[in-house]
Amino acid sequence: MAKIFFKRLFKFLLIVAFIASIFVFPKWYQKQWNKVQGMYWVAQGDKYLRKTNFQKAIDLYKKGLELYPEHYGAWFNLGNLYVAYEDYYSAIDAYTQAIKYNPNYVLARMNYGIVASEKLGDFDGAIAQYDKIIGIRRKLVYIPFVFSNLKSYKTNMGLAYYNKGVAYRQKSTYLDNKYTEKQAYLLQAIKSYEEAVKILKNDYDARYNLALAYHLNGDYNLAGLTYCKAIELAPLSYEAHYNLAVLLSHLKYYREALKELQKANLLVRNDDGETNQSRYVFVIMNDVTRNVLRDDDGRKYMSEEFGKDTEDALSHIKYVNGKVVASDDLDKIMYKEMQTCAGKTIFRDENNIDTGGTDVSEIGDSKN
Repeated sequence: MAKIFFKRLFKFLLIVAFIASIFVFPKWYQKQWNKVQGMYWVAQGDKYLRKTNFQKAIDLYKKGLELYPEHYGAWFNLGNLYVAYEDYYSAIDAYTQAIKYNPNYVLARMNYGIVASEKLGDFDGAIAQYDKIIGIRRKLVYIPFVFSNLKSYKTNMGLAYYNKGVAYRQKSTYLDNKYTEKQAYLLQAIKSYEEAVKILKNDYDARYNLALAYHLNGDYNLAGLTYCKAIELAPLSYEAHYNLAVLLSHLKYYREALKELQKANLLVRNDDGETNQSRYVFVIMNDVTRNVLRDDDGRKYMSEEFGKDTEDALSHIKYVNGKVVASDDLDKIMYKEMQTCAGKTIFRDENNIDTGGTDVSEIGDSKN
């Protein structure tokens, strides 16, 4: 009986202590209750986000965050939704709150930087966020066949360097009348891109933007070789083909330039016919072609070189009921041809390159 009595007494005292603590620490209990309610409304916001009912999701996230403002994941989702509605200042505010409650929230810092740089022109704010990401040192976890965060950590670092390069490159474009500052920012962009490609070794955008920055800086050997690497990584992306052609044309390697322009013109077309970009490529191609055809050697080159390429391709075309059909052999030939970089050997020998100025108006813009 004594045991039962003391057990009941203990339970009673616990209940009394609990009730007493509510009166002693009312704010703490209110905070916990608010947290429970806030988590509920955030979960409802997640549900409507999955249903792509964005406005309803925004309303629910805001309701949840009024009760539980420390929910950094909800702030992050809210920021992304504001971006979808092109409310970029509200998005920045939301990302700022996410970072406030979780300073190591890499995705929030990355998105803040992209929106600040791409949409608001706040390059310094973006660069500051990328530097924070680069400075974050996470504890690496590796459990064989189970879990590893090494790849995601390195990828985030590479993307931070890449986006930092984009921000510096964009910043430099706003300083047309301040050559010294413009050049300094361009060099910072090059430095950031070089760090990015060390990590993102097979990323086309990083290689292409690095090549573009070299090109603008007058580092023509490095630009040519890096354009070629970008082409090897993504043969069906027209930008590297086109800018390599511009560079080769500037260096008076017209035959090699023409090859790249033909590839660029083919790749830039779409199902609706010629785009504005393809028409622009065609204008540049005409200028290059005239330079190639100025002498008999050029005409001979055109008839032999391009005639041979056409003959090789035609030999692998199949016809069914009078219509051309795709074939694996033709696809392989076309892909290999696109992947081949005209003039690569030229850039391996620095003595071939005249380091005179270039017309930046013809250079294609960077891929962000």
